[in-house]
Amino acid sequence: MTFEEYQKESRKTALYPNKDNNFIYPVLGLCGESGEIAEKIKKVIRDEAGVVSEQKKEEIKKELGDVLWYISQIATELGLSLDAVVKLNIEKLRSRLERNKIFGSGDNR
Repeated sequence: MTFEEYQKESRKTALYPNKDNNFIYPVLGLCGESGEIAEKIKKVIRDEAGVVSEQKKEEIKKELGDVLWYISQIATELGLSLDAVVKLNIEKLRSRLERNKIFGSGDNR
């Protein structure tokens, strides 16, 4: 499945208040789902000595899917294609790598 296909299919399940031009709802959902991933990783460190079991991988995979869903909805709300988002991101990262700017901070390095 391509990002374009995912974005189109996932939009069919976007059942939230004021679906058109409402980027706030999916942004809040993204924060929550990201937190769930962090919580699972924290518990792996605390309870499993940092070893990620196959069961935990499956749980995290589900949460990553939820994160992707929210990212897709944010992009759609803003009129952006996920294909364009991932393409721009790879171009940015390649440029940083070529200029030896992967490390450090700042959006425009």
